[in-house]
Amino acid sequence: MRGIRKAGGRQEEIKRPKRGDTMLLSGLTIYAEDRLIENGYLVIDGGKIAAIGEGEPNDAGRYGRHVRFDGKHKLIPGMIDIHIHGAAGADTMDATPDALMTIAKALPKEGTTSFLATTITQKPEAIESALENVRTYMDDQPAGAAEVLGVHLEGPFINAAKAGAQPIEYIKSGDPDLFERWQKRSGDRIKVVTLAPEIDRGMELVKRLRDLGIVASIGHSAASFAEVTEAVRAGARHVTHLYNGMNGLHHRHPGVVGAAFLHEELFAEMIVDGVHISPEAVDIAYRLKGKDRIILITDAMRAKGLDDGTYDLGGQAVHVKDGVATLSGGQLAGSVLKMDQALRNMMRFTGADLADVIQMGAINPAIQIGVYDRKGSIREGKDADLVVLNERDEPVLTLCNGTVAYDRHKAS
Repeated sequence: MRGIRKAGGRQEEIKRPKRGDTMLLSGLTIYAEDRLIENGYLVIDGGKIAAIGEGEPNDAGRYGRHVRFDGKHKLIPGMIDIHIHGAAGADTMDATPDALMTIAKALPKEGTTSFLATTITQKPEAIESALENVRTYMDDQPAGAAEVLGVHLEGPFINAAKAGAQPIEYIKSGDPDLFERWQKRSGDRIKVVTLAPEIDRGMELVKRLRDLGIVASIGHSAASFAEVTEAVRAGARHVTHLYNGMNGLHHRHPGVVGAAFLHEELFAEMIVDGVHISPEAVDIAYRLKGKDRIILITDAMRAKGLDDGTYDLGGQAVHVKDGVATLSGGQLAGSVLKMDQALRNMMRFTGADLADVIQMGAINPAIQIGVYDRKGSIREGKDADLVVLNERDEPVLTLCNGTVAYDRHKAS
């Protein structure tokens, strides 16, 4: 399969790696799935990880390309952002292949190699167009860009009292049959659904999602602790952007946050930008949930990577100033957070190390959406979704399925 991208006003063809198309990376500290390898090497063949070892292989000269590093760089698996609306001026709800391509080409710079295209509460026709566009795009994705792994359907089955930046006029009660129609429109691409279990037919929808093997995520919800517990029993296994868009922790009413802390079944997303959650609250969640049950997300909107200004999100004007995105009424409206910054913030706020944030940014999302057999860690046979970090934990080279998608030294 081949991908087409626009470059310098012309169409540039990027071929996907085939068996025999090889690359050798060496002189790296490798954060492999089962061990840490100092002064390690990794071989890529046909877009897959073919070999991992120490030093350099004896046949180093036979590979199509050899990139040597100085021993100070680190090789980690690519991050998986399972909650992102847009970047670089594009949004999933634009419902065009160019919009998804724009997002997919922008993300490798921050170390993200795959993602779930995330929708927002909108009129049904707009959601359906976005779903159909993802289905079409995924059938022929471009090489040299982050891979779309499916859809995160955020809304419209949420609680208006916790709408946040979700347009209230398009909110719906739980409707399992409508969801199934949308899932068919998407070509079975919906992987996560954010919903409020306490709304009319909300629990019924949770059960239907469980039966279909789709992640039911509690978010934009005013559920009580008891209602979240009921939802967990019904099959809920995820919490959308912990602390935001939900009842907070009160000493007599633990709410969604308290339930997220106590129910080990629940993975909890976090937007670690220092705005959506204070550093102290991030640390509290980390101590209670641990690295195995937190998933780092950006929840980014189209302004990510662009200057301050006014942008659109779900038909609403979003004002971005000094890295904070808000509606006219002051509500937070997604973020402009980049994933590499989320990793560094998480380490700074909590004392977690790089291996811990790899767990939260790559392994956990891969496990949660069922792609850990091919993504989320560095192991022979998996997709060559890889990120080289410098001494400041900044991405300098990103490969998506074995193709260079970002090279800091060549980036303009």
